[in-house]
Amino acid sequence: MKVLVVGSGGREHALAWKIAQSPMAERVFVAPGNAGTARTAGCENLPIGAGDIPGLLDFARKNSMDLTVVGPEDPLCNGLVDRFADAGLLAFGPTAAAARLEGSKAFCKELFRSLGIPTAPFGVVESMEEAERYLARARGPQVVKADGLAAGKGVIVCGSRDDALSAAADMLEERRFGEAGARLVIEDRLEGEESSFMALCDGERVVPLASSQDHKRAFDGDEGPNTGGMGAYSPAPVLDEVLASKVMEMVMRPLARGMTAAGTPYRGVLYAGLMLRGDDVQVLEVNCRFGDPETQPVLARLSEDLLPLLLRATRGELEDRPLQTSPLAALCVVMAAGGYPGSYDKGQVVEGLGEAGSLDDVLVFHAGTTLDACGRVVTSGGRVLGVTALGDGIEAAKRKAYQAVDRISWPGARARRDIGHRAIARTRRA
Repeated sequence: MKVLVVGSGGREHALAWKIAQSPMAERVFVAPGNAGTARTAGCENLPIGAGDIPGLLDFARKNSMDLTVVGPEDPLCNGLVDRFADAGLLAFGPTAAAARLEGSKAFCKELFRSLGIPTAPFGVVESMEEAERYLARARGPQVVKADGLAAGKGVIVCGSRDDALSAAADMLEERRFGEAGARLVIEDRLEGEESSFMALCDGERVVPLASSQDHKRAFDGDEGPNTGGMGAYSPAPVLDEVLASKVMEMVMRPLARGMTAAGTPYRGVLYAGLMLRGDDVQVLEVNCRFGDPETQPVLARLSEDLLPLLLRATRGELEDRPLQTSPLAALCVVMAAGGYPGSYDKGQVVEGLGEAGSLDDVLVFHAGTTLDACGRVVTSGGRVLGVTALGDGIEAAKRKAYQAVDRISWPGARARRDIGHRAIARTRRA
C-alpha cells in the first residue's frame, strides 16, 4: 500500500513511524513532514503544505494513494476527506460536517446538552454586551473559549469575573484569534484532574486507544499560559478500567450514535478531553484527530499494526475488540523553543540527537524541525521535539526520557521537568 500522511508535527512523525513498520506499507509519504520524517526509514517528505487540499488531492490521485491519514484539524474542518471521497480516494478522518465537533465549540457543547453528555454549564456569546450579561449571572470562576480553531491556545482559564471580561474583550474586540474568536463559549471552571481519551470510530463502533494524560501549561507546577501540550504519558492511572468503561458508555458511544443520527456519521479518531473528580466525569472538549503530544506515547505502546486499524475505521469495518497494548508505560517530554508559546527564534542547530536516540527504549519524535542546506537539523517551530521513552512504570519512563532530553541542546531550548508528576504521586499513594 501507498500511504500519505498529512502534517508536519510530532503527531505526524509518530504516525508515519508506526505506519512505516506495517508489512502492508509499501511507501509512506509525508506532506510536508519534518526533519524526523525525512530520516525515518520507509518515509519520504513532500513539498506540499498540510492546508493545500488541491495539491494533496492532485498528488494522491496521480500517485494512486491507497490511504491518506490526516493529522491536523484544519484540513479536516476544511473538507479534505470530502474532497478525497468525491475523487474516489480513501482518507482517514471525519468529514467537514463531522469535524464541527472540534471546529465549533458552541456546536459541540450544544450537542453535549442534547445528548445528555455531562459537561460544564455554559453560554454562547458574540458581543461584549452578551458576555457582560452572562458573566453577571455566572457563579464562580469561568473559562473563556474561542469558538473556532486556535491552534490549542484559544482557551483562557480565568480566576475572576474581571479576568473573564478581559479575556472576552481580547478575543471579541482585539480579535486575538481572528474569526475563530468572533464567537465565544463561556463555561464554569471545573475542578479535578484532566485526562485524554482517544478512540477509533468507524461511524458505528468505537474502539478505545490506551489512556493518556497531557500537560497543557507552559511551566512546571502547571503554571503559565496554555500551550499545544508540553508532554504526555500513557497509561493515565487516574483513568482506571471502571472509569474508562464509564467514559465509553456516557461519552464516546453516545457521541458516535448522536453524530450518525444527525446524518453526519463520524469516522476517524474521536478525542475527548475529560475532567475527572473521583468517579465523576465531565467533558471539556472533543477533538476530531489524534492528540499531540498524546499520540507519541500511545503509539509507542501500541503492540499491533496501526495501518489495518486505520483502514477498517475508514471503511466502517472496525472490529469491536480491545487493542493490543504493551504493559510498559511511555512518557513524552516536549522540548520547546525559548519564548514558546509566545515569539521564539527559528533556525537554531539542534545538537545531540544521535546520542539521545541511541539510548535504549527512547524515541525522538520531531515536530518543529527542518533540514538546512548543510543537512543539519534546525528548529522551525515552537514545539521542536517530543522525546519519548518506554519503561516499567511512569517513573522509569520519565527517568529515561529526561536522560535523553539532557543530551539534546540548542540555544534557548527548554522543557518542563515535571512531566508525569500526577501519575507518579498517585502511584506512590497507592
